[in-house]
Amino acid sequence: MLSLRQYLSSSQLVPKTLNPRIHPIYKRLHRSMGVSSLKVAWRKDATLDAAIERDKRFRLCSRVVREVLNEPGHRIPLRYLEKRRERLRLPFRAKTFLSRFPNLLELYPDRIKPSSPPVPFLRPSPRLLSFLSLQSSIYSHLEPLVLSKVCKLLMMSRHRALPAHKLFSVKRDFGLPDDFLVSLVGRHPHLFRLVGAGGDHLELVSWPEEYARSVIEHRADEESRIIGVRMRPNFAIRLPKGFYLRREMREWTRDWLEIPYISPYEDASRLHPASPEMEKRNVAVFHELLSLSVLRRMAVPVVGKFSEEYRYSNEFANTFTRHPGIFYVSLKGGIKTAMLREAYDEHGELVDRDPFLQIKDKFMEMMEEGHREWMERIRNKREAVQKDLELMARKNAELSVGDYETCTGENNQRHYDLALMDDLTC
Repeated sequence: MLSLRQYLSSSQLVPKTLNPRIHPIYKRLHRSMGVSSLKVAWRKDATLDAAIERDKRFRLCSRVVREVLNEPGHRIPLRYLEKRRERLRLPFRAKTFLSRFPNLLELYPDRIKPSSPPVPFLRPSPRLLSFLSLQSSIYSHLEPLVLSKVCKLLMMSRHRALPAHKLFSVKRDFGLPDDFLVSLVGRHPHLFRLVGAGGDHLELVSWPEEYARSVIEHRADEESRIIGVRMRPNFAIRLPKGFYLRREMREWTRDWLEIPYISPYEDASRLHPASPEMEKRNVAVFHELLSLSVLRRMAVPVVGKFSEEYRYSNEFANTFTRHPGIFYVSLKGGIKTAMLREAYDEHGELVDRDPFLQIKDKFMEMMEEGHREWMERIRNKREAVQKDLELMARKNAELSVGDYETCTGENNQRHYDLALMDDLTC
């Protein structure tokens, strides 16, 4: 990867200064171009796309398991699950899923009604129940991290409050447990409270200053500590190999990088919605959101749910493509997914792993273990069929040889009889 600053400085087209007072090109661009009019062509990144593709099997299994766990008593008739295949995006029959991942769910007979005959039901397997117990233990151990993530999400919002249903809908993106709303409010009343009609909003009661610094600011602090010189917070920009920006976009980006960093935890009400400063603040918000997510990526429509609370426009999705050195938008899975470039290495693997990823790792370990068992059974069946075919082939060959010898003997006898008749006739 070539850093954007190296790319800009290596070009002979870009002057050393972009001061609007003395740079005529920039002045013309500044007058004629708003932030929203800046366009950058989207370019496929196969490495980052592969990172999403690798999770395809995990996403499928987790959807089906959640469907069962969300049912009363964690049980569901098999035929009900079969009817929900389209919604679950299950590409094969439910019974096929059970055979391919045998240690996730188990079949047992039960009655839908007391008077009805028994039918196949699904429930968590002992292996899955063991995983759920381990998951609860991990959540309990990582509660400080849950606390900091929820605080940060509230602190970035306009009124230090978010609708409870929106928070609940993104709980898996940020690794939050199912009961985080109840548990956090109950254990930390000095920080949170439910407000509104029926408690439909989670509000921040007090401002925890220790959480009011972004990942960008923490990184600048760490660099300053290491080299002994105060570093200014800014974005780490990495352009993919061979990526090309138009001249005016290079110039605009170079000047935009010189704008002082605006923390996502600062009040943005003073900023004009179409200003480069607001663009800087929006990029900071998106960067922080993706940094808080478990996989350092989120579906673009999910990010859009918070446009009102985080003060970004309905055209926010263009921000991701306008800054290809910071973000990448993948189209895998039929949905746009915003990814943080700096979070992935050249092989598409996460560089800084979120502690909540250990839950995913444990689930995948259990899932793959069952899948290997299924593959082993398929392999054994194929070997058994192959042995049967070879045995049948040998028997057929032996029968063919026997038939040939019998046929040859009969032909010889026939020739002998004819010759004898010829002799008698003579």
